[in-house]
Amino acid sequence: MTERPAQLVPRPEYERAALERAVTADVARPLSLPERLSEMDPVRKLSVLLSAIVLWELYTRLGQVPQLIFPTFRDTVIALWDGFANYDLGRQIWTSLKVLAIGYAIGIAIGAVLSFLAVTTRFGSDILGTLTAMLNPLPAIALLPLALIWFGLGAKSMVFVLLHSIVWPVALNTHTGFMSVPEALRMVGRNYGLRNVRYVAKILVPAAFPSILAGLKLGWAFAWRTLIAAELVFGATAESGGLGWFIFASRNDLDIPGAFAGLLTVIVIGFLVENVIFRNVETRTVVRWGMQS
Repeated sequence: MTERPAQLVPRPEYERAALERAVTADVARPLSLPERLSEMDPVRKLSVLLSAIVLWELYTRLGQVPQLIFPTFRDTVIALWDGFANYDLGRQIWTSLKVLAIGYAIGIAIGAVLSFLAVTTRFGSDILGTLTAMLNPLPAIALLPLALIWFGLGAKSMVFVLLHSIVWPVALNTHTGFMSVPEALRMVGRNYGLRNVRYVAKILVPAAFPSILAGLKLGWAFAWRTLIAAELVFGATAESGGLGWFIFASRNDLDIPGAFAGLLTVIVIGFLVENVIFRNVETRTVVRWGMQS
């Protein structure tokens, strides 16, 4: 005996009374001034700097730290002004930046050539891998005594040392970026008949630019600190010392605020390069292209 299906009973229609408007959250509202400021990257970074300066001043004043050990921020700023007014600090900064710019440009060129050979030929990849494994762990400053023997006391020795700091980060990051390009993009380039330089310039470089930019940042940071370390001992040229030599000379004269002023200058220059030059490049490229937020 089969069971009869249950008869469907239609549900009576009804209308719900209009619910009171419930406000759970604001869909859109004007931001207050503190909220707008907190969304601005320069303001946030400036607040970090100001906090560090306040802590510096409080530590040196309330902790009664001797000036020969740790000067106050106020004394450091006064020494910095005195360095520009009486000790030609501006020329020494320019000397350091000029040597750095020359070494950085040559290093980028060498790194680009090595990366191009590594991505287009197997032998070039072997060269880059072998040289990187041998030379990348070697501290750049360790090459300075040999550079002084080979090139003498001058800018050539500094440039040679800087190349060692720049080439390997740039080449490694560039090659890593090239290797991470999706195969679909590579096929597009080959279908369009792109080969060698045109293939690298039109397909690989735009797709790998975040890694390339990271390598440029690392190369700049390594080169900047290597240059200052080398100048601390030997100076940039036989005639003028550079920023590192200014720090070393201030320490020899027991002018600790002057030494801190030189260190502060190193920090400020590094901060400006990172947050003005590289940040603008990043905004106009990888952020604009949607590769990074």
